[in-house]
Amino acid sequence: MLSDAATRDLLPMLRAILPTGVRGPPGHAAAVRLSIVPTSTTSPERLGAGVAFGIAAYGLWGLLPAFFVFLAPTGAVEIVAWRVLFSLVFCALLLTVTRGWGRFAAVLRNRKTTLALGIAGLVILTNWLVFIFAALSGHVVEASLGYFTNPILTVLLGVLVLREKLRPLQWAAIAISAIAVIVLAVNYGAVPWIALVLASTFAVYGLIKKRVGGTVDAISGLAMETLWLAPIAVAMLIGVGLFSGLTIGTINPLHTTAMLATGIVTAVPLLFFASAARRLPLVYMGLTQYLAPILQFLTGVFLLGEDMPPARWAGFAIIWVALLVLSIDMVLSARANRRTTVMV
Repeated sequence: MLSDAATRDLLPMLRAILPTGVRGPPGHAAAVRLSIVPTSTTSPERLGAGVAFGIAAYGLWGLLPAFFVFLAPTGAVEIVAWRVLFSLVFCALLLTVTRGWGRFAAVLRNRKTTLALGIAGLVILTNWLVFIFAALSGHVVEASLGYFTNPILTVLLGVLVLREKLRPLQWAAIAISAIAVIVLAVNYGAVPWIALVLASTFAVYGLIKKRVGGTVDAISGLAMETLWLAPIAVAMLIGVGLFSGLTIGTINPLHTTAMLATGIVTAVPLLFFASAARRLPLVYMGLTQYLAPILQFLTGVFLLGEDMPPARWAGFAIIWVALLVLSIDMVLSARANRRTTVMV
């Protein structure tokens, strides 16, 4: 249990990164709202803080492959299982420090939201397993391709699920990215399934979180997801222990410390992301998200020395053109919205 003095020291820092929007007594759910305020009405201080939090979130996510490679020889299944359990412990600590158990209880009483977060947990579990497998098996570059492709799949998912209408430049970005996947499939000699699974699972996860995001704060959401996954994580650890043996605590003290830190590594970027999302206009968030796959790509090519033949460079170049088109569309749309707001 933290002392009163320690709690007083931690609360100001946590308030800076935790989402706001709580209404009513502690038993009511918190609300996380994305900032869609035009840039012209966003103060420079708020904008600067939002950009800093966004860079911190996507920067940490971009460096995750190097962290998971450091955890070798531990396998992906064991890493993910401990990641789930330690994330749950870390979320419980944060809920205690921030007196957030009332918000979590409100989420727990909402069956529809609880079920949605359970599904989100299963989707992100798949994402984590594939991502860590990619990091440990020398496919970090392909993993980065997945997160480069994710914004485009997210747009496509909006059409298929939410019946949204796309603008011409968005359709162009989707068409260009499809060409890139074909080029890369020819280069790999197979469909780049790691990239497609990562992109599709994160797009579906984002869609679910968007549906429940107005009633669930970041900590309560992650706590509920990992609570759903905890029995699966325990079963995974039992299976690893029976068939190959658990590695935690058997390598060296530094490795053990890194394994224990997987919960913090999971939760902290999410909190930074939540803080950035409530400070930044959506166009800034859209552009900031490219930092993670860029860092993953650089890690795979220059730090881990993964092979990049000319055909693969060509495929990535086409994806980057698609993202450029999508980014131009976001900027133009944001400017149009600002003009409409001013006229109104």
